[in-house]
Amino acid sequence: MAAYDKADLERRMHGAVEALKGDLGGLRTGRAMVSLLDPVTVEVYGAHMPLNQVATVSAPESRLLSVQVWDKSNVGPADKAIRSAGLGLNPIVDGQTLRIPIPDLTEERRKELAKLAGQYAEKARVAARNVRRDGMESLKTDEKKGVYSEDERKRHETEVQKLTDSTIAEIDAAASAKEKEILGK
Repeated sequence: MAAYDKADLERRMHGAVEALKGDLGGLRTGRAMVSLLDPVTVEVYGAHMPLNQVATVSAPESRLLSVQVWDKSNVGPADKAIRSAGLGLNPIVDGQTLRIPIPDLTEERRKELAKLAGQYAEKARVAARNVRRDGMESLKTDEKKGVYSEDERKRHETEVQKLTDSTIAEIDAAASAKEKEILGK
């Protein structure tokens, strides 16, 4: 049985792009969006959970997010998680509700967010390259087992490299578009 599976490699690379788009969606451009808090994970009940699994997140105004924490004991951890997420947000605790005013973006903050978008893109590029490495290793293993000849392995390696190149181009395009949006260009 061949270890090389092109469909699996495509699925995993597409997953890296989708994860990047989710991360980039969490970077704000000056208005309140519920997706802004998607990357926030809260340590509750001995595990790390996404914020939307311990609270209801809403945007009642264009410059305000509201987080209604379901369990009173999770208000402190949710507050701490939002503050430490690197999003530049400072929640105001009001009982079981966290009110998060969205400040205007300064030029310095825009540059920080653009840098963060670049870091997310690099993480996605690394993930795509790791998938490429796994594909190349499985091809070499298959060649040693006699599943593929050397020529077939090289042809498949070329396909994997083309898939990697197109995935990285897609990652670069998404990151570039988000950086332009953040910087207002």
